[in-house]
Amino acid sequence: MTELHRRIAAAQGYVELGLHAEAREELAALPVEAHGRVDVVELTLLCLMGERRWEEAFALAASLCLKEPAEPGGFIHAAFCLHEMDRTAEALDFLSRGPAELRKKPEFFYNMGCYHAKLGQQDKALRYLRQAFEMDPGLRHHARRDPDLDGVRALLQRSAATSA
Repeated sequence: MTELHRRIAAAQGYVELGLHAEAREELAALPVEAHGRVDVVELTLLCLMGERRWEEAFALAASLCLKEPAEPGGFIHAAFCLHEMDRTAEALDFLSRGPAELRKKPEFFYNMGCYHAKLGQQDKALRYLRQAFEMDPGLRHHARRDPDLDGVRALLQRSAATSA
């Protein structure tokens, strides 16, 4: 394993552990030419998001969308950053304009459900959330604690009870 790959793997591990400062140290030690690599940009983005530096994270995610327009990750992250900056309507629009590949991701449907819920659009929120839960039943557990879903939680519970 080369030093470059070792540092990237270490940064990935730190990100997974929520140790963003340590991850950023590993990334900072990379050669300058490595900073434009998509995997390094994504790790930097995850660090910024973990540090709740939403504006910087959004700018980096938006640049990732331009660099990799067919990849869903940048769109999911950019929309989430907008949402965290209380720009939920923009987040919804941004995510909905992403590549077709997004529609294969349960996170797309979950986030669309959250954004519609925050905007008071309960019927749309429930439709998206049902699709997310169908694709990844584990998201249902996460939804129980997600504050974005406070406005539709009772409806979700009733829906789950009637479909069980």
